[in-house]
Amino acid sequence: MRRRLHELFGVAMALITVTVLLQLTTGAVKGQASRATAWGHPNLEGIWLDVYSTPLERAVELGKRELATAEERALRDQVQLDRPSVLPSGAYNTVYTSAKPAGPRTSLVVDPPNGRIPFRTEEGEIRARRRGAARGYDSHENRPAQERCLAWTHEGPPMLPPPYNDLYQIFQAPGYVVLFPEMANNPPRIIPTDNRPHISPKIRQWPGHSTGHWEGDTLVIDTVNFTEKTSFRGAGPELHVVERFTRTDADTILYEFTVDDATTWSRPWSVAMPMKPSPGPLYEYSCHEGNYGIVNTMRGARRADRVGDSDTAR
Repeated sequence: MRRRLHELFGVAMALITVTVLLQLTTGAVKGQASRATAWGHPNLEGIWLDVYSTPLERAVELGKRELATAEERALRDQVQLDRPSVLPSGAYNTVYTSAKPAGPRTSLVVDPPNGRIPFRTEEGEIRARRRGAARGYDSHENRPAQERCLAWTHEGPPMLPPPYNDLYQIFQAPGYVVLFPEMANNPPRIIPTDNRPHISPKIRQWPGHSTGHWEGDTLVIDTVNFTEKTSFRGAGPELHVVERFTRTDADTILYEFTVDDATTWSRPWSVAMPMKPSPGPLYEYSCHEGNYGIVNTMRGARRADRVGDSDTAR
């Protein structure tokens, strides 16, 4: 009986989400040309894309230099064109990965000034070693969440450009904003913007708990209550994310975020990423946990165990 009730609750929530999105989509299509919503907030609605190929961290030799030269950008573009695949597996090339030109910035990280993620704390290093030492081929539960089609940490919070399917659609309604990623199976983030308090810290969720408010023309989203299962770049459950969306002109949203986790990094760090409108459409990812890749990964690992060749599974 409990399982049946759980299934019915899941179906009901899915129907509610679809209904809300359909209603909001109508408003989004009508309101994209306007710079303000009918209730007076800046209009963020539409389909948005990070238009540049900018590394997350700055090359050490560049020091604090924020902007790349024309020659450096051309070289990055050529490297991308010459590369047969943008993923280690060799499964995808630029036809599938929406190759982008090199951006003017030398890194997405804007703070610290060196454009690099701060050093890990001792606790963060211990956690990283523990995760790295865990054998990832003993069970499907050891495999990464994105490989299992459960969640993709690039989709946020915070949001970082994935290698493909990198569109985001934003809907707005009075008191709410919806962030709908194209990548993977992540559900849309339906976030209240009335500055309500967070839920109890005892309630932990993979995407954390988000609540939003407006600071002038900037939408600010504050997220806490994470678990270790999503682990953004090695963070622990005490991760705190603050995202900022600012419509800087008719064709640009400046997306910024700051992440803070004193158990993982020596200091907070921040990213800035301009997003431009895209005609879309968003495509369905259609990934599910029962995919054959997991089965064959486990099969290869068991064969490696039998023959004593640990590299075979890798």
